[in-house]
Amino acid sequence: MPSKPSKKASQSARQRVADNIRRLRKDEGLSQEQLADAAEFHRTYISQLERCVTNISIDGLERLAEVLGVDVLDLLQPTT
Repeated sequence: MPSKPSKKASQSARQRVADNIRRLRKDEGLSQEQLADAAEFHRTYISQLERCVTNISIDGLERLAEVLGVDVLDLLQPTT
């Protein structure tokens, strides 16, 4: 039976998503508001994601990945 992921692992994944969203948004020259508008989110939600205050659904990750021009898996990759 698969083991339950530890809380530390989920926090690590959340931080990777936050870091990747921020990096890719800046690489594209987008403000949080511009990214939010393009992905049909509220600007404060993008801010919360980048600060690891809230979680995002898979559907939301797909919307952001599409706007940022990357695969959804790119948002989950460890940052280097």
